[in-house]
Amino acid sequence: MQPYVRIIRDLREDADLTQEQVARLLGTSQTMYARYERGANELPIRHLLVLCRLYRVSADYILGLTPRR
Repeated sequence: MQPYVRIIRDLREDADLTQEQVARLLGTSQTMYARYERGANELPIRHLLVLCRLYRVSADYILGLTPRR
């Protein structure tokens, strides 16, 4: 499993957001976003960038390359 799978779920839950809310911000469906959180689909870079801005974290943090947000 990719490290970002757990991280994007934890960030979403910490922000008290639903999968539907995040999916809308990404311009995708809740079903597709749920697939990102399960690791069934790879997270596109364009969505990674939106998530970085949303949660105010680095891409390195979401990708599990650094423990610092």
